[in-house]
Amino acid sequence: MMTDSIMSKAATMEIPINSNGDTGTLAEDDSLEQAAKLQWSLDEKDLQQVMVSGPNLNETSIVSGGYGGTADGIIPTSSIKGSNMHHSISSSSMTAEETTRGVAVEKLETVRKWGLNTYKCTKQMISERFGRGSRTVDLELEAQIELLRDTKRKYESVLQLARALTNHFYNMVQTQHALGDTFADLSQKSPELRDEFGFNAETQKLLCKNGETLLGAINFFVSSINTLVNKTMEDTLMTIKLYENARLEFDAYRTDLEELSLGPRDAVAMARIEAAQQQYQVHKEKYERFRSDVIIKLKFLEENKVKVMHKQLLLFHNAISAYFAGNQQQLEQTLKQFNIKLRPPGADKPSWLEEQ
Repeated sequence: MMTDSIMSKAATMEIPINSNGDTGTLAEDDSLEQAAKLQWSLDEKDLQQVMVSGPNLNETSIVSGGYGGTADGIIPTSSIKGSNMHHSISSSSMTAEETTRGVAVEKLETVRKWGLNTYKCTKQMISERFGRGSRTVDLELEAQIELLRDTKRKYESVLQLARALTNHFYNMVQTQHALGDTFADLSQKSPELRDEFGFNAETQKLLCKNGETLLGAINFFVSSINTLVNKTMEDTLMTIKLYENARLEFDAYRTDLEELSLGPRDAVAMARIEAAQQQYQVHKEKYERFRSDVIIKLKFLEENKVKVMHKQLLLFHNAISAYFAGNQQQLEQTLKQFNIKLRPPGADKPSWLEEQ
């Protein structure tokens, strides 16, 4: 118990260092040293008592041969040294410490580069907003990007309205379905108005069937526009965002190089200019690579948009016209033309086999 208290006390003590690197003298050193000596004397007495009844470890031998072997096969344990073990442990500790230190240095270097890059980009952004800094502008590409953003906003409006139309029309079809069931029930319970209720029930059922067919066409239209807007266009806009970030970094390092080039031309300044020139070249290549990616994606997006919208607008027009003209055959033919399959009645939820 006393040993534990001494060790815990020693572990929590602070050892001050003077200006020469020597440890200072603490007020508690004397009491700690006396207590350690007292405990050591007690432990030594106990150890002596144990050693009286047991063998002397220094005289213990390890026999390498069989029983009754010669003295050449006896190895005194006192000759076995622990220096190799301590050396191995210390080497492993040094290797682990060096590895940890290398990882820490690498992380610090990464943070330093990130902070420097952030500072330069923030400085460039502020300069551009206040009209003091220059920026690289590709007029043709900037016009295409702005046109894409405007097109996306308008297509989002079309998508929102188409979804609203779907919801309203779905509610109307459900109302027609309920009304048809009510008319059919009244036709059975009202003999004097059986024919009239029966005609209206048949009409509502037919309208309901055609409405479900039109809903299938509108849902396909909404799904295709949603894919175009929120996946295809959004993917291109993400590439544009990377391009704009690369452009900002390029202008930041370009401005830094220009400022250094206007300064003195001593050895230190020339070294900084050379490093800035290398960074400028790296970010220039990055900017040009993203610029090329944006140009390619804008081209393919335009081709895909025209192809998709040509098909979807034709579908929407033919389906709406056939429905309100009461042409059931043309409405069904429109869905076959665009390979739209409707779920059978009562199949709103997929079966367990379809979910597998």
